[in-house]
Amino acid sequence: MSFLFKSGNGTATEKTLTLEEQQEKINELRKELGEHPSAEIQDFLSDASLSRFLRARNWNMQKASKMMKSAVKWRVAYKPEKIHWEDIAHEAETGKIYRADYKDKHGRTVLVLRPGLENTTSGKGQIKYLVYCLEKAIMNLTEDQEKMVWLTDFQSWTLGSTPLKVTRETVNVLQECYPERLGLAILYNPPRIFESFWKIVKPFLDHETYKKVKFVYSGDKESQKIMADVFDMDKLDSAFGGKNPAGFEYNSYAERMKADDMKRGSLHSSNGVTLPQGHPLVSAHKEANDGYSSASSEASFYSGTESPKHEEGGSLPKNG
Repeated sequence: MSFLFKSGNGTATEKTLTLEEQQEKINELRKELGEHPSAEIQDFLSDASLSRFLRARNWNMQKASKMMKSAVKWRVAYKPEKIHWEDIAHEAETGKIYRADYKDKHGRTVLVLRPGLENTTSGKGQIKYLVYCLEKAIMNLTEDQEKMVWLTDFQSWTLGSTPLKVTRETVNVLQECYPERLGLAILYNPPRIFESFWKIVKPFLDHETYKKVKFVYSGDKESQKIMADVFDMDKLDSAFGGKNPAGFEYNSYAERMKADDMKRGSLHSSNGVTLPQGHPLVSAHKEANDGYSSASSEASFYSGTESPKHEEGGSLPKNG
């Protein structure tokens, strides 16, 4: 499954820093990265984002800097913030991935994954839809949360549901571009064949990642307690043992996502990041960014990292 990836911190011992020491590391990383000519990327390079990349590399400055530069290159090439509902609407038709209309008891956004309902054969399209869902899930996090819950339904799932190439690319984008975003992964009624697969995968998982993955079975009262502890059962989808019969409905979900697209565009416009096409500042903004693209500031920012390959929006960064 897409969330079964090994943490990149490279050590079994997690560093514990005081808040002051953490801020020093963040400031040091920001100085190391320097300014980026893209306003979208500068928006991405927040203290919270730098902190996540540092934590993912156990506060190792060199590793975190390399990881973040690679992620920035990917964002520049892939432009995840520019993906709109119309670009991926066909991928969403079966409800294979969607953002639930409820949060967990901790205020974390819930992404529902139903890999057995895969409806397309385009690996690039599937990854693009995943990225869109991640971006929207992050956008809808509460102010005091930075992690999300992944709720996976294994109905109709087989080993062939997710091609190996897509799985590897999914692992890359999650591990390298969205570190420290997973709060909890619930595997609901996984079949026996997946349990065998899990035994093979488990030794390669970081201990912290392994602790976030929970197996839940509808016929097991003990594991069902996990659901009651995490979710308001009145809001939880009935497919996961809750009392909400609504489930996924494509048309209403499409309207929610279109509203999210408009909300994001409005937020970026207010920050001077993204303006609607036709706005008099768009051309000037584009010219400024085009002019900057070959400037020494960007060369300095990318120093020591490989440029991403450009295949329909750019490839994913390699594992580091």
